[in-house]
Amino acid sequence: METNKYMPISRQDMENRGWNELDFIIVTGDAYVDHPSFGTAIISRVLESEGFKVGVIAQPNWKSIDDFIKLGRPRLAFLVTAGNMDSMVNHYTVSKKVREKDYYSPGGKMGLRPDRATIVYCNMIRQAYKNIPIIIGGIEASLRRFAHYDYWSNKVRKSILIDSSADVLVYGMGEKQIVEIASYLNCGFDIKHITHIPGTCYLTDNLENVYDYIEIPSYKDISENKHEYARAFKIQYQEQDPIRGKNLVQKHHNKYVVQNKPMMPLTRQELDKIYSLPYQRDVHPIYKESGGIPAIEEVKFSIISSRGCFGNCSFCALSFHQGRIVQSRSHESILEEALIIIKDPDFKGYIHDVGGPTANFRYPACKRQLKIGTCKNKQCLFPNPCKEMNVSHTEYLDLLKKLRKLPGVKKVFIRSGIRYDYLIADNNSSFFEELCKHHISGQLKVAPEHISPTVLNLMGKPKREIFDRFTKKFYDINERIGKKQYIVPYLMSSHPGSTLKSAIELAEYLRDINYQPEQVQDFYPTPGTLSTTMFYTGLDPRTMKSVYVPKTKSEKAMQRALLQYKNPKNYELVYEALKQANREDLIGFGSKCLIKPKNTAIKKQNKKNNKTNKSSKNKLKSKKKR
Repeated sequence: METNKYMPISRQDMENRGWNELDFIIVTGDAYVDHPSFGTAIISRVLESEGFKVGVIAQPNWKSIDDFIKLGRPRLAFLVTAGNMDSMVNHYTVSKKVREKDYYSPGGKMGLRPDRATIVYCNMIRQAYKNIPIIIGGIEASLRRFAHYDYWSNKVRKSILIDSSADVLVYGMGEKQIVEIASYLNCGFDIKHITHIPGTCYLTDNLENVYDYIEIPSYKDISENKHEYARAFKIQYQEQDPIRGKNLVQKHHNKYVVQNKPMMPLTRQELDKIYSLPYQRDVHPIYKESGGIPAIEEVKFSIISSRGCFGNCSFCALSFHQGRIVQSRSHESILEEALIIIKDPDFKGYIHDVGGPTANFRYPACKRQLKIGTCKNKQCLFPNPCKEMNVSHTEYLDLLKKLRKLPGVKKVFIRSGIRYDYLIADNNSSFFEELCKHHISGQLKVAPEHISPTVLNLMGKPKREIFDRFTKKFYDINERIGKKQYIVPYLMSSHPGSTLKSAIELAEYLRDINYQPEQVQDFYPTPGTLSTTMFYTGLDPRTMKSVYVPKTKSEKAMQRALLQYKNPKNYELVYEALKQANREDLIGFGSKCLIKPKNTAIKKQNKKNNKTNKSSKNKLKSKKKR
């Protein structure tokens, strides 16, 4: 591909376009991929469509200012993002070990971005240029806009707006905000006076010009008092609505962080326009020799059909970032993108996904949401589906049928999350039938997460009985249509509220359904979630009641091991867990037992080891004879 079809990444690229100066420079922690699944691509193309000149500095060397000055000083501002992921989540596992691979870097190489990338990049820009406007955005900035618990340092950190010394923070998806900010800057407004735009945060010395706001507990208060932390989060949680939400203010020593209410969701027309922009839909050619960018592999032949999620799981930050009001693209827009995908020389006939945060959400949960906002103290699906909720898959099914009929398309898969409680609430089974017939590649991944009533209640997930109904219907349909397909449940260990008893309860459930998960996700306390607040404070912010939190390495290891109790490597941990919980009844030879008695298990393992050793010796002798 021609490099001049991408945003400039070098002086040579600028010269090729006849540009001496850029209006905006985006500094990102990801490699540069011009695909609408990547934030840098969307923001750069949106600004370009408004007539602005945009350049990209991807994964700069943060140990000197050289990379930060290579495109010169932008006329209007630097835009800074850590990338598609929080840089700390990108770098570290839940056990705080360094990950082996960075999917957003060339060849998956680690170490090409710093920890807390947004802060580091901003500090380097401040060293390079005096008095240059800096605007931060992306998931890292969005979820750290208030003072927050930081799992990796195990302390409460200030708003990232303070630590980064940025002028404005854009939270949420950001397209409307950045265009409005760009227009004001282009008209000569000082960045310090651009303080009224929804979906942005800024700093102020006083509250004289701030209106219609709620002041939440200060950084100092929440650092010293966990009850105040929980109270602050509850207010943030309740006010994240573009219609009924209030502006929020949080004091940080002698400064105030002001969050303007969220930006209104994009209309269908606005969303369609964003996805119609001239993306190259590939990694920049400079990365081809270094192995490409792994993150493109799954999304290159996938289509984003919607944004937002009214599922509102406690451990997910989507409602804090994209919001609870679902927005979706038109059929025409999605079909146009599909036709572009089909023309790609690497396309083999398979559209990997058509979805979003939740694939089967295509419209706001109810008509009231666009008039009076989302409910402040009520969930759409939890503990039961709201009577006001519109439950229908007809429009989504029509879209999938149209995609299936396109010439060159062999199969259209759905791999982004299906909310099974929403699916089972639909009295029309047509979508469920079509899903099983046409849109699964042998396995359907869904996320019950747990089966303990206490844990599910804290997670905001449906009751076990709902999952059982869904599972039964799934297998009934597959038996009727003559297909052997399976459900792969995602499960989570050590979520707040989960005791050893809860973990054993889940292990018994897995025993009864004869399922052994290959992967188990330990709860990861990331910024911006209700569950992280529970983890840090030991309180449920919604009720202010105490919550049990498994925190020790040993207990977390036992809870995880229980979900894979058949694995011989987990025997000691499972044995210890059952002893601690006084559940020795699950140690034995009965059909309900999880593991065998210790001596028997050890003898069996030794026998297996002896066979392996004997086999290895025989192979070695055979090689020597040759």
